[in-house]
Amino acid sequence: MTQLKRSSILRMALSGSETMNQDEHEESFILRAVRIAVVVALYWFVSITMVFLNNYLLDNRELDAPLFVTFYQCVVTVALCWLMQLFAKLCPGVVDFPSVRFDVKTSREVLPLSIVFIGMITFNNMCLKYVGVAFYTIGRSLSTVFNVLLSFIILKQTTSFQALICCGIILGGFWLGVDQEGLAGSLSWSGVFFGVLASAFVSLNAIYTKKVMPAVDGSIWKLSFYNNINACVLFLPLILVFGEVGKVASFSGLTNLHFWGMMTLGGVFGFAIGYVTGLQIKFTSPLTHNVSGTAKACAQTVIAVVYNSSSKSLLWWTSNMMVLGGSSAYTWVKSREMQKSTQGGLQDSAKEKLLFGEKEDPGV
Repeated sequence: MTQLKRSSILRMALSGSETMNQDEHEESFILRAVRIAVVVALYWFVSITMVFLNNYLLDNRELDAPLFVTFYQCVVTVALCWLMQLFAKLCPGVVDFPSVRFDVKTSREVLPLSIVFIGMITFNNMCLKYVGVAFYTIGRSLSTVFNVLLSFIILKQTTSFQALICCGIILGGFWLGVDQEGLAGSLSWSGVFFGVLASAFVSLNAIYTKKVMPAVDGSIWKLSFYNNINACVLFLPLILVFGEVGKVASFSGLTNLHFWGMMTLGGVFGFAIGYVTGLQIKFTSPLTHNVSGTAKACAQTVIAVVYNSSSKSLLWWTSNMMVLGGSSAYTWVKSREMQKSTQGGLQDSAKEKLLFGEKEDPGV
């Protein structure tokens, strides 16, 4: 009888622990899902808001000074880096930010990337200035194509046939979008030109970032700090050469607090996009981040069309779907190829162990 009671109590305890484990598992799954949803929503909000905010700042008819606008955003980013370092010292358990002291040698090593970085953000803003948000996805759609092209030219890396097909779909969507925008009478060839240049510099930026990373100990925040300091210095002669000093000096809203508030807010969102991008990759994966970015671009286009009360043709929307679909397919193909290469590397390692007589640890 006592044994029966003990066995029944033990069974109840075990069943209770299983139920508890299931509840804990479900709770942790729900918390993880909510956390991921919040991070993705935050990335979408910051990214879409930044694009619309930059479009608002650059579309100012009274102030035609895109280089000055971009320069000011770099100044705000440097100031925020200093502030984040200060908060990290005051609240070490709350704010995590690396301590950075300016070093001339490191700044010089980052300089080639900074030149590419200036080209990327300048042409990106120029594209946004001339084409608007609705056509922005198409105008800046060739980054993947330039990735493949520049990887072959600079890094001598070949690309699979499936990935090339995806690039072909993107190119087809780009040309169809340009054609439809031309038929609608709203095409800006300047915007398309700057969009293509921006796409090329985005790809160059990715390549040079990998080369420069060891100089900043692999810290993306240190890289951002040095990049923006270099950019602030390099932008000054460019602003002088392109005659933007006179335009800024004669601007009637120079003492307007609303103008400077919006300019500063643009810089804050420019700084925040780096943080939320890293956050999304951390809590999801690089593949999910790319898919999320593609979906965000689609939502961004729809919001812009609805906001401007525009009427777009079926072929115009088809061009967007081709660009977004080709980009998503390329991401999927490359992730599959990376998985296969990783598995192949592990198999080759196992073969080498067998070939050279290495044995697995008997304690395992």
